[in-house]
Amino acid sequence: MSIVERALKKLQQGASRPRPTSPPADVPARGAPATAPTSRRVVAPPSGPRVTIGDRARTITLDFDALRRVGLLPPEHQQRELSHQYRTLKRPLIKHIQDVAPGAATATGSPRSVMVTSALPGEGKTFTSMNLALSLALEKDYSVILVDGDAPKPHISHTLGLGSEPGLFDVLADPHRPIESVVLPTSIVGLSVLPVGHRSDTATELLASARTRHVIAELEALDPRVIVLVDSPPILLTSEARVLASLFGQVLLVVSAGKTPQQAVAHSLEIIGEGPRVGLVLNQAIHDTETGGYYGYGYGYGYEDQGPK
Repeated sequence: MSIVERALKKLQQGASRPRPTSPPADVPARGAPATAPTSRRVVAPPSGPRVTIGDRARTITLDFDALRRVGLLPPEHQQRELSHQYRTLKRPLIKHIQDVAPGAATATGSPRSVMVTSALPGEGKTFTSMNLALSLALEKDYSVILVDGDAPKPHISHTLGLGSEPGLFDVLADPHRPIESVVLPTSIVGLSVLPVGHRSDTATELLASARTRHVIAELEALDPRVIVLVDSPPILLTSEARVLASLFGQVLLVVSAGKTPQQAVAHSLEIIGEGPRVGLVLNQAIHDTETGGYYGYGYGYGYEDQGPK
């Protein structure tokens, strides 16, 4: 059994235990008293056409060839296989959104706020963020805002030519700046981007402030169908990621098959804690394809509910 398989098995064992009841939306702090159990029901998304988030006059055209050259999209001959995997990966995220009543939240945040991170660099979290965002944009009932929250290495902002654009850290530093003024629509219907913006030496302090929670809530308020997907720094590398983990209703931890040490996975899960719903994305896993060969690019997935530890 590989290191990643053992980590996934550990999560499966945790998922078999009863889950504590989530606190109401007006209880933001971890460790708040549990509320009385309530019955769960699937909540249908709001009806009507999706709205375009951001100024269409500033639409960002996505160059898929350029994204492939920098490794944020798979080669064309592997696109179909990857698209199928990300369709499977996004289902638990959407189901959790539909299972939670509108306005409800975990001890951390709304289920419509999703953080993508990894334990260490080079494990494919930004690749996962980009491809998951594109897959979510295909949904007819939801749209997505892809937020570049990786201050030390804003790969998404630089690749899309948005390195000099105002963004996340500008609205964190200036509470008077409207959040919609820094959200940019893309040429993909249902997908908008929030660049990292102009960073400062106080990036960690800005993220740790109450303002960050307000910004996430403001992004969600732009459209009741929007999913806020944040590409975060590696959780064991920077203090920013540790702060961000406490603000989201769902967290995806990207694990590189055969590379990520089990201790790093366990330590990352300890840092994330029991507030958000946590899933593992098994990346760079070689598996058999329908044709009987191997999927050479090696991207796979594994999503398991963490449950309480």
